[in-house]
Amino acid sequence: MGIEAEDSSEVGRTIQAPVEAVWAVLSDGWLYSTWVVGASRIRDVDDDWPREGSQIHHSAGMWPLLIDDTSEVLRARPLEELVLKARGWPLGEAHVFLTLETISPEASIVRMREDAVAGPGRLLPKPARQALILPRNRESLARLAYLAEGRHRVSITPA
Repeated sequence: MGIEAEDSSEVGRTIQAPVEAVWAVLSDGWLYSTWVVGASRIRDVDDDWPREGSQIHHSAGMWPLLIDDTSEVLRARPLEELVLKARGWPLGEAHVFLTLETISPEASIVRMREDAVAGPGRLLPKPARQALILPRNRESLARLAYLAEGRHRVSITPA
């Protein structure tokens, strides 16, 4: 099974920060649970995150019903693309595609696609899966935007 998902529905968001600021958030694995809807805490981050094969060890759900699992980098092209295999067993696994594009020196567009690739989540028909995934990904991109924009504003504000 490849790591392409061209037929997955895509959400996008314009972020008022350069791609470098967005990539800085994506590159900080300890921030993962801050912007990824459903991830409730980070237990560990591989030192070489976000290099291919590196992992974030996260928990999903609400205490006391937490599932411990990992997300792994399948492909990383700094400032352009991050592809993850997000695990949340017993629900399954999904491939998540994040692409970044510069639209001006101070703005970028981030696009996100996701679909289940293994486990019970694959049993839902694709339209039903996407109906559940799309709102969650819109919120994830909103959180990512707030982090990137806020960190960028702080970095350019004179002391």
